[in-house]
Amino acid sequence: MTARRTVDTAADPAATTAAPAPARVGYGELLRTPGAWTFLSPALVARLPYAMLSMGILLLVTQTHGSYGTAGTVTAVAAVAQALVGPQTGRLADRFGQASVLVPTVLVHAVSVGALIALALGHAPAWSLFLAAVPAGASVPQVGAMVRARWVAGFAADGASDASAARVSTAFAFESVTDEFTFVIGPILASGIAAVANPATALVAEASLTLVGGLAFAAQRRTAPARIVPQPGIKRASALASPGVRLLAGAFLGVGAVFGGMQVSVNAFADSVGRHDAGGTVYGIFAAGSMLAGVLYGVIAWRRPVQQRMLISYALLVLGCSALWAMPDLVSLTVAGLVCGLAIAPTLISGYTLVETLVADGAKTEAFTWLTGAIGLGLAVGSMAAGQLIDGHGPSTGFLVPVTGAGLGLIALASLRHLLVAPGTGAGAAGGTAVGAAADRVAATAEHGGAARLVGAAER
Repeated sequence: MTARRTVDTAADPAATTAAPAPARVGYGELLRTPGAWTFLSPALVARLPYAMLSMGILLLVTQTHGSYGTAGTVTAVAAVAQALVGPQTGRLADRFGQASVLVPTVLVHAVSVGALIALALGHAPAWSLFLAAVPAGASVPQVGAMVRARWVAGFAADGASDASAARVSTAFAFESVTDEFTFVIGPILASGIAAVANPATALVAEASLTLVGGLAFAAQRRTAPARIVPQPGIKRASALASPGVRLLAGAFLGVGAVFGGMQVSVNAFADSVGRHDAGGTVYGIFAAGSMLAGVLYGVIAWRRPVQQRMLISYALLVLGCSALWAMPDLVSLTVAGLVCGLAIAPTLISGYTLVETLVADGAKTEAFTWLTGAIGLGLAVGSMAAGQLIDGHGPSTGFLVPVTGAGLGLIALASLRHLLVAPGTGAGAAGGTAVGAAADRVAATAEHGGAARLVGAAER
């Protein structure tokens, strides 16, 4: 068995020296998984609007109300609603099935975005925009978390093996690359539609893609994870009950602050130099740096434990963000943003890899959604803070938000990193599996880091 072999190797130094190289699964092999494209294609359509929504709201409210502060706050309200409600929809999806939650969610989203557009075009008071932003953000479908749950469920059926663990690891890298792809294309698409037509049309496109992609993804029931039927008299704990999950969520808040602060600040900086239409492109290049790093991350068979990799990539993120505020022009800002983006995907991949080992099977969608929601909440705070700084002190001051948010996240991650190793008893946040011992072995046996990053998934 894989578990026994890993334990014996960790206990026997002589065996460690003879350990095989970490297993590696390429993207090509991953994408040849039977049935993969049946859910990946509609999922991409449904996920693309994620980055379009915040950019579309920002452009629309700025145009109709003439304030980056108001626009950033409306964007923040939508993101906060998503961050708070998203994990609950993930929890419901674990229990009742993905389709049962996704279908009503995308319908509500289309109606809510339509209401927000109408209010903004009607120059309604700011408070009414805040109210409309709540259901618009709360109804953003958690498709990324649902896709990750499908990968885990599909590969868990293969049984315990190094290969199945490596497949899950590569799948998470692929999903982070996909997330970054949406952040590359989403802002550019929203900005392009707004430039050719208007910001309202960009939000109409966002709602349409969400509706069509979400319904198509929900229709793919064969690849969906089995719903978890609660046992009578037993109440399942939330994934957030795990200290490690809470720490990762806090670290992802910092990543979200980078996204939010960058999004508002880049647009304001482009405006200040007379290049408003370039904001989406600059932000897209920032996300492209992350996408490139994610592609490279997924093809390497890592030997360093995932906890160390996350700490290193997070430190590099802080370092990259520290220079943004001093950039004198769009060209230098674009280069600095690209360098900063290179640390994003490795941080996200490591975080999703770790959280999968900290919770039981019946809480995985919820756990993934907490991390996604934390990014959204950080984006909310970051965009709101950056908007206020920009209104009061100029566009360059908005770039202080990314470095501050990432810096606080790094402090928490470095000081509490021991929480990222599941207890040796294997008791997870949501009920307990063998993942705790597996995570301990990941930290203790660097020689097996690449293959054992997600040994919890293999041992199920």
